[in-house]
Amino acid sequence: MSGIGLDVDREALFAIEQMNKAYARCLDDDRLEEWPDFFLDDARYLIQSRENRDAGLHGYILYFENRAMMRDRVKSLRIANYYNLHTDRHLIANVDIVGESEGVYDARANYAVIQTDAEGHSELFSAGEYVDRIEFRDGVPKFRERLVLLDTSNIVGLLAVPL
Repeated sequence: MSGIGLDVDREALFAIEQMNKAYARCLDDDRLEEWPDFFLDDARYLIQSRENRDAGLHGYILYFENRAMMRDRVKSLRIANYYNLHTDRHLIANVDIVGESEGVYDARANYAVIQTDAEGHSELFSAGEYVDRIEFRDGVPKFRERLVLLDTSNIVGLLAVPL
């Protein structure tokens, strides 16, 4: 059982959990060029503060409407942008399917990103929730939408790489 009284497709839940593990490993290993592959071509990737969402505001910290925009972001990170050198460690927990309609799964998970700078100092960079819409293509889960819902709008440092 997942949620309150919701029967869960355990195979789908396992596949979604595995996708989240692979997603975290991809980002933690700095394989950013592979990051867009977790999404459908017309998928959206959004980062928003919980405060904005709860107030009904549509302000986003990042807003990508498709995989091409995600690829452009990675390219700019690699060749044009300057940002602090760091290592990320994504912790993803409590992955859950909260609904399903016509083959689209609504899922949620908690996340925390610990960032270690070039001097070896580690700190909590971001924490919040992933609110996802996921479809399976040829048995493989892909994000239709990933909303990264930040617990706070106060991010210490520069948000350069995906969360």
